[in-house]
Amino acid sequence: MPPFEVVYEEHFDLVFRNVRRLGVPDALVDDAVQEVFLVVYRRLGQFEGRSSLKTWICSIVTRVASDHRRALRRKSPHACGKAEAVDVDSVPDERTEGPHEHTVRLEGARLLHKLLDELEFDKRTVLVLAELEQMTAPEIADALGENVNTIYARLRAARRDFEQVVARERARDTWRLR
Repeated sequence: MPPFEVVYEEHFDLVFRNVRRLGVPDALVDDAVQEVFLVVYRRLGQFEGRSSLKTWICSIVTRVASDHRRALRRKSPHACGKAEAVDVDSVPDERTEGPHEHTVRLEGARLLHKLLDELEFDKRTVLVLAELEQMTAPEIADALGENVNTIYARLRAARRDFEQVVARERARDTWRLR
């Protein structure tokens, strides 16, 4: 088992990306990432290796993101003021070639998050892990503690729903451009 510091360095990007993709608001992303790594730190010695480390961490990310979303739904809209956070998609990437590429990347990320927000959490989770993280259905099933056939069915439904969301967005854009 690698030490925690190595696990942190190797999996930080994975955790950060997926906390955001699974619908944790930008203002709470840092807290959620920290919470994931606290769980990893506390339980790393208990990891039995029955699955890959990535799969195990993804299961923790999924639970933490779900808990954050549930907590937000419970709060009164008056009690939870929106904290200003840095929009990580708007931070310039020095590897980009210029402002046009930066804007295209920024708009693409915003559109992706907008489309993912329209999916149910279970479908969103499976779609993110399969399509964006390139995990296999058995790995996803292991991470989520589900039957592999349930994952296949949920992934088919998620892809269908995502295509419908994309079609609606295209229709809105077509209507706006008239």
